[in-house]
Amino acid sequence: MRVDAHQHFWHYDPVEFGWISDEMAACRRDFLPADLLPHLNQAGMDGTVAVQARCLDAENDFLLGLGLPVLGVVGWVDLTAPDVDDQLARWAASPRFKGVREIAQGQAAGFLLRPTFVTGVNKLADHGLTYDLLVYANQLEESCAFADLVSTPMVLDHCAKPSIRSGMWEPWASQIRELARREHVWCKVSGLSFEADWATWDATVLRPYIEHVLSCFGPERCMVGSDWPVCLPAGDYGRVMAALESCLSSAEREAVMGLNAARFYGLGQ
Repeated sequence: MRVDAHQHFWHYDPVEFGWISDEMAACRRDFLPADLLPHLNQAGMDGTVAVQARCLDAENDFLLGLGLPVLGVVGWVDLTAPDVDDQLARWAASPRFKGVREIAQGQAAGFLLRPTFVTGVNKLADHGLTYDLLVYANQLEESCAFADLVSTPMVLDHCAKPSIRSGMWEPWASQIRELARREHVWCKVSGLSFEADWATWDATVLRPYIEHVLSCFGPERCMVGSDWPVCLPAGDYGRVMAALESCLSSAEREAVMGLNAARFYGLGQ
């Protein structure tokens, strides 16, 4: 099974998607399964994990209402709500609802460590759900402390978005290695072309970052995601996925290109 572990669908609304800047004008339209299927087929992918782009209950309904190629959904739930158990039970009743993500990137220091939030993330495991950790590189130290408080299986999105275009390496590299010591934390090899120079990047630019993540987490805890359509300003689906796959050894490819995503999210279960 070959699975794109991270992509998005949306009906574009300039208010709801105000984060899509003028530089990202290619993303300012609707993106639905019919738009993605030809690219998936060309890349030989069997399906995707659709990840929330809005912090609304309606986002879960929208994503769960989509058919193939969506094999699993990572949605949104207010994990600090008093009735979080009831909310999680409601969504977990859908076989394709596999996890929850909060937009933690760029939040004030301590956002991940709030007691009510930690409690909510820990409740995910009670419902057979996972957590997608979306942070910037400067939040990795806090992410390590957060991971120590949480037992729910979690996956780091986009390798914590290192600024490849500026040559960022340390402290990102050391902090990635530290986070990877927590065996319940996995990593998505995704979003890296977006963090590189859109005009000049190629696989050789991404390779050091991908190889470092693989060496830290091991190929058994890494999964590839396109981050389509957010990736489009940097490159089309085929170019992005081909570059990521070219950085994997033949021994790594089967697991990282799909089997790990199926295992982490329980796809098909």
